[in-house]
Amino acid sequence: MNKKATQSTLAQDLKALALDGVNEINVDVGETEVVVNPDKLIEVATALRDQLHFEQLIDVCGVDYLLYGKDEWNTDTSAAEGFSRGVAAGTAVGRMSFGDEVEPLADGESRFASVYQLLSLKNNRRLRVKVFANDNEFPVVPSVTEIWSSAEWPERESFDLLGIHYEGHPDLRRLLTDYGFVGHPFRKDFPLIGNVEMRYDPQKKRVIYEPVTIEPRVLVPRVIRKTTRKVPDVADDSTSAESDAAESKADA
Repeated sequence: MNKKATQSTLAQDLKALALDGVNEINVDVGETEVVVNPDKLIEVATALRDQLHFEQLIDVCGVDYLLYGKDEWNTDTSAAEGFSRGVAAGTAVGRMSFGDEVEPLADGESRFASVYQLLSLKNNRRLRVKVFANDNEFPVVPSVTEIWSSAEWPERESFDLLGIHYEGHPDLRRLLTDYGFVGHPFRKDFPLIGNVEMRYDPQKKRVIYEPVTIEPRVLVPRVIRKTTRKVPDVADDSTSAESDAAESKADA
């Protein structure tokens, strides 16, 4: 059975279960995704594990949909200030400084989502589960560590980098950032340059924190342009003959 047929069968199986809390079932580019109400996540996740045999959780990650689809560097030409600058200032957050405000989401739009990648070893099938937090100011979703123990560290990472709180997690604390770090660095409204710099002070013999000294900037891929360099014409036979004769004379 090919991949497309497998995903179609998975979508049919999901529809047949008629799980309460499943808001959407989507199949696109050979991948199946379900969008689940956070209040029903535990029940749906348990059914996916026990009835559809998704016994393995591959990964958990958070997504911030603030300014989704907007960017500063979508162009096929270079920017006025060089290759390293975006061309549409203000459409995204690359030039932000700490504390700047961005355009809020429309009423009713959810900003944060927790995404789960599941694998069924028995049926050789994969499934993506997406859960949107109800509160954009304080996003909370249930922890699935009781269902898949492998979720413990990925949920901590999502909490650390995006500030999504996983209710019921046995040890929800930062995983990658420093002690006392302010903010969540993967959020769209967190400046690319950060909010502080840190360095080791040999006189104080400790790491110290200082305000950021670099300017906000947007780094973009280098634009590939058509060359304007003139390519020399291929030499004609007479020129080639003269060159060969000169080389032979020089060798002699």
